[in-house]
Amino acid sequence: MNHAGGEQALTFGCETEALIGVLHPGRAHAQVGVVLVVGGPQYRVGSHRQFVLLARSLAQAGIPVLRFDYRGMGDSSGAQRSFESVDNDIRSAIDVLCQQVRSVQKVMLWGLCDAASAALFYAHQDPRVAGLVLLNPWVRTEAGMARAYLKHYYLRRMVSGEFWKKLLSGQWSVRASFTSLIELTSKLRKSPASSELSAPEKPPAASNVPVTTAASLPDAMLTGWERFNGKVLLILSGNNDYVADEFRDLVATSRRWRKVLQRASTTRHDYSDANHTFSRSACREQVADWTLAWINENTGSAR
Repeated sequence: MNHAGGEQALTFGCETEALIGVLHPGRAHAQVGVVLVVGGPQYRVGSHRQFVLLARSLAQAGIPVLRFDYRGMGDSSGAQRSFESVDNDIRSAIDVLCQQVRSVQKVMLWGLCDAASAALFYAHQDPRVAGLVLLNPWVRTEAGMARAYLKHYYLRRMVSGEFWKKLLSGQWSVRASFTSLIELTSKLRKSPASSELSAPEKPPAASNVPVTTAASLPDAMLTGWERFNGKVLLILSGNNDYVADEFRDLVATSRRWRKVLQRASTTRHDYSDANHTFSRSACREQVADWTLAWINENTGSAR
């Protein structure tokens, strides 16, 4: 089914299930395409129609884009699954993009939150993936969450004049806040340190071997990034986004994480005025502009 602007609804297979996607064809003979990987619980339209608007913006600039629902999400069939189990879904989406736009030779994966994590798990296994756009990667652990709240929530509260006004006027529950603070501190003290923080430097395993999350989510993501030889665009929001805060805190405590961010192949933008989903139109447009400029710079445009 064709839609305005040449957009085409597609049904394609992944194992025994049917996935639903929308192709934005872009320019004829384009060599670079984008697959939008959707985080959960979410579907191919995206929060505030972000994925629709981004796909149309990139396609208007000539870049073919496929946005799709992986198994168990949106209109696709199958049991609901976590972002840690969508390698085959991403592979199927890349397959259909390359089948529909035969000129595409390189594919960029674009993901927000746990979709960024899923992209890091998958990318090193597929030589067609030349780049990753990662927005606010999800690196959640109990210790990381506790650290982020202690550092970024409670510290901001302590220096806020509004907080002290509410406290002195009796509008703030000291007991509840103290209990919450104790619980977070306890989680931070009891949680084992991430293995990647103390692990010695060692060469990554074969790039076509799937990443395991048996150790920890951050460790698996780090291993995926270390194995990936393509370009990476990292975009982190601010505005009290604890997912981005937790990622920044993780990087600050890990030499190996800092090393991958310091690669010449990594480009980073920190967008302090944006919330987690970049919901304001100005934020969405800035992200689209950064994405397009990065693709053009690193792949010789969408020719």
